[in-house]
Amino acid sequence: MIPEGPAQKALLSGLPSVDEVLKSPDGRQWISQFQRKIVLLAVRDVIAERRAALLSGKTAELSLESLTGDIRQRISKLSSFSLQPLINATGIVIHTNLGRAVLSDKVLKNVVEASGSYSNLEYDVASGKRGQRHTHTKRLLREITGAEDALIVNNNAAAVFLSLNTVAMGGEVIVSRGELVEIGGSFRVPDVMAASGAVLREVGTTNKTHLRDYEDSINENTALILKVHQSNYRITGFTESVEIEDLVSLGRKHEIPVMFDLGSGCLIDLRPYGIHDEPSVSQIVETGADIISFSGDKLLGGPQGGIILGKKRYIEKIQKNPLARAVRIDKLAIAAFEATLMEYMDTENAKREIPVLAMLLQAPGEMETRAKKIASALRRKVGEKDIRVIRDSSKAGGGSLPEVEFPTYAVAIKPSGISVNELESRLRNSSPPVIARIREDSLLLDVRTVREREIDGIVRAVVASLSAG
Repeated sequence: MIPEGPAQKALLSGLPSVDEVLKSPDGRQWISQFQRKIVLLAVRDVIAERRAALLSGKTAELSLESLTGDIRQRISKLSSFSLQPLINATGIVIHTNLGRAVLSDKVLKNVVEASGSYSNLEYDVASGKRGQRHTHTKRLLREITGAEDALIVNNNAAAVFLSLNTVAMGGEVIVSRGELVEIGGSFRVPDVMAASGAVLREVGTTNKTHLRDYEDSINENTALILKVHQSNYRITGFTESVEIEDLVSLGRKHEIPVMFDLGSGCLIDLRPYGIHDEPSVSQIVETGADIISFSGDKLLGGPQGGIILGKKRYIEKIQKNPLARAVRIDKLAIAAFEATLMEYMDTENAKREIPVLAMLLQAPGEMETRAKKIASALRRKVGEKDIRVIRDSSKAGGGSLPEVEFPTYAVAIKPSGISVNELESRLRNSSPPVIARIREDSLLLDVRTVREREIDGIVRAVVASLSAG
């Protein structure tokens, strides 16, 4: 940075003061429209940037008029929420970085109604006495899954941690080496187990674990047998694992509880759709597993949460753990869960009304029609020659159904005048942002995750991005 000399001082004197800007017609208008603190911060930031540019030897416009556009943009940015909706054109339905499961309008309505006024969150209206927040979802979960009891905490990591801390603290937990998984954010089963106070007892090998491995490891310190579903990866080839039914039988023989961490947790049977590696929650309940945990915002299609199901004696004990309060869900999540679970009272209805299921199970013809609609609109507006509808494949995402490829349709755009990377960047920075994917020299808009009401928005964004200088 150049030291501040007479020349720089003379230039800096041309910069308007903060007070000058605020008292100008634009300044008064901004203050009438936006919070004063936001306007003040924007003005100070822009003036500071111009000052820094001058001191570093760069040329910068100093007049009040030249600052107006930058200040207006800064005010707009500062007054906008950081967390914002966007259009997911990646085709990945349960996209962890994009918020995982999308909630239906019916669910959102229930959230608004429950949170926009006082509610019976922990109040029994019939008796006039204090109630429990878990009662609002407990009945539905029991009815849908067949479990004896249930509760929901703030995510599945918390569900696993709380269950281990309650049932196995100080004792050994037997787990197959092939199931010591790591998921997003370096969340590892061994680390969670250590934090819970349980002692890990690994059995078998990475690719092969037999029932005898579990039985040979049982001793007076064994507190739990844990099975972890490979929901976000697969080990293929020369492999063998023990079915949950056999572990339940072993647990009963030695009077040791058995827990199954399902991970994704699907409430419908996916076998009719050719998916045989993802058991439904009710199928696992039928095996007699004592504790079952899974996520709420993956294949279930609800808000973030960790669902714990199983035998009443264990669920009640888990619910009484003092740490349960630290990981409990709030009224917004409860309202969203209750409305989502209500849809599962009719399975066919759930497939239509829950966005995650509707996106995963939609007919290819519907997606082809949507893709052609987008492509036709784009050709009419921008005249790009290389805009095509192509067949492609997409994934469930979110650590769910890792080996399943879902046939899809995408709009492929090979831009002229700008690179495909520049087009992707412009779309990502449009309003609303459009998140797409790139394959070789084309940008792909996968319509599996583009809803009908988002078509106009995606067309506007692409047109603006292709037309920008």
